[in-house]
Amino acid sequence: MRYKDADKKERIIIAAIQLINEVGLAETSMSKIAKNAGVSAGTIYVYFENKEDMIKKLFLTVKTDMQQKIFRGIDGSLPIEVQFKQILKNYMDYVVKNKDYFLFFEQYINSPLIQKLCKEETQIIAKPLIEFFERGKEQGIFKQIDTNLIFIYAFSPLMQIAKKHFNGEFEFTEQKVDEIIQMSWDSIKA
Repeated sequence: MRYKDADKKERIIIAAIQLINEVGLAETSMSKIAKNAGVSAGTIYVYFENKEDMIKKLFLTVKTDMQQKIFRGIDGSLPIEVQFKQILKNYMDYVVKNKDYFLFFEQYINSPLIQKLCKEETQIIAKPLIEFFERGKEQGIFKQIDTNLIFIYAFSPLMQIAKKHFNGEFEFTEQKVDEIIQMSWDSIKA
């Protein structure tokens, strides 16, 4: 039995995400991932059963990491608006500092494959954010519309702007980030 090594697993995750972002899933083989990670092809199977299992675990790893980072430093006793704006600032910070993870996440968030493989796990990971929006609705702070719509209006524009940023079409400044967050707030507040 082979033992798992956290450093090797991290190298495999990074190599897989980079390759998938560069050449697509169909062109990304386990042997290419192994080569880029500096491990043997057999080592990948210590951590992942097959390519489908790897995609599922990569997506859940990125989603969990993102969720943890966007809630970092959030004080639940502060007003919902303050919390919301900090969550979005944390999200923007995460996206800018984790380009490869973001591009992978953005590519697969609506994928039928991800929906098939890990819909339930994704909902569990997203639960704190959904509960935050539900609490805001209960307090009359957010519009009384479907929580999924609130979620989409809060985050989808940020995802689009981040893609423009990575394409060199948009430069993030503190003022622009504040304006973007204010526009998101204005779109969902009651």
